[in-house]
Amino acid sequence: MGEARRRKEQGLAPKGPKKSDSTVKRQNILVKYPRLPLYVGIIFAIYLIIDWIRLNSTG
Repeated sequence: MGEARRRKEQGLAPKGPKKSDSTVKRQNILVKYPRLPLYVGIIFAIYLIIDWIRLNSTG
């Protein structure tokens, strides 16, 4: 408790909790766009279907 008392005497704000920026950014993307993995999966599936059709049509 010594550091808290010293900070208070000096007129400084109390220390806040440490946050990791990388996890916050990653979490914010999924929170902001919750259906993003669904859309990426659908686009990837469409790409695979088109690629499969091209592969089988050139023979």
